[in-house]
Formats: sequence, structure tokens, C-alpha cells
Amino acid sequence: MRDLALTDMERLGAFDEAERTFLMTEEAFRVFYELTARPVRVYLARMTGDDRLADDLLQDTYYRFLRSNAAFENDDHRRHYLFRIATNLVHDHRRRPLFEVPATAAVEATAASPAEPHTAERAAQRIDLSRALDLLKPRERSMLWLAYAQGWSHEEIAASLGVKTGSLKSMLFRARHRLAVLLKNPGGRS
Repeated sequence: MRDLALTDMERLGAFDEAERTFLMTEEAFRVFYELTARPVRVYLARMTGDDRLADDLLQDTYYRFLRSNAAFENDDHRRHYLFRIATNLVHDHRRRPLFEVPATAAVEATAASPAEPHTAERAAQRIDLSRALDLLKPRERSMLWLAYAQGWSHEEIAASLGVKTGSLKSMLFRARHRLAVLLKNPGGRS
């Protein structure tokens, strides 16, 4: 039985490795999680159109964040890195040949939900917006979501998506234009 037990030196080595892996204290992580989990979860749900998948990707996002051992300049840098991980996970998921649930079904179920009273017109507008967003490319959808739902600056979005700020401005302009065309002509593509 003694052969299976870890020696004190082995336990210390494992502890040192674990401490190096998780650079945040439990309390610091708890505060960071409380501040960022909801926006990241909403972002993932919007990007995937699937609440269950968003929950899974949220867990994976924080796991990869903790395992990254990245050094951060400030809290904004940490938050942008977290969104970048989330974005990459969505892209990785889309590359896999898996069954995909359409995002419009989730929005229609939410719009029909009695939890929050909406007028029929408001629900129809939300469904139209969801369908139009579904027709956009994933990167366009990400840019628009981060800009208008999260209120990020061009610099923050560029850092999160890994593009240059100058490029992002023109890409965001084209995405807004494409979304406007899709909203004016719901059945057609731009």
C-alpha cells in the first residue's frame, strides 16, 4: 500500500505546479467571475444560438483562462483575453461537424416566454433581428455584439478579435451596413 502513496516531495512538486498554473487566488477569481460571467455567457449564447452550448463553452472559457498562465497588465486586459478565448472556442466549435441548433428557435422561445411581457410587435422585431444576425458571418456578428451589446470601444474589440483597429473600423461599418440591408429586406441577402 505504501508504494501507491505519494512521497512528501512528490506532493510538494504537485502543489508547486498547481500554484504556478492558477495564478489567481480563489477570492480574486470569484470576484472576476462575478463581474464577467454574465456578459461572457450572453455573448456566447448570442454567438452560438444555443443556451446549453453557451454554458459548456463558458465553463471551458474559464478553464482555459485559468490554465493559460498569461500575465495581465490590468483588469481590462484580463477581460479582453477572456472574450478572446470565448471567441476562439466558438470558432473551434463551428469548425467541428456537429449538429447545430438554429439560433432563431432559441429567440422565438424566449420571445414567447411569459416571464417578460412583450408586445407582439417587439417580439417580431427581436425575431427579425435574430434572423438577420444569423445571416451575418460569425466575425461580423461578434463585432456588432461587442460594439453595441457590450459597449466596447474599437480598440477593445480589435484586441479581443485579433485584428487591427483601422481594419476593424471598416469591417464594423460593412457589418452594420449588411445588417441594415438584411433588416430592410428580411427574406433577401445583401
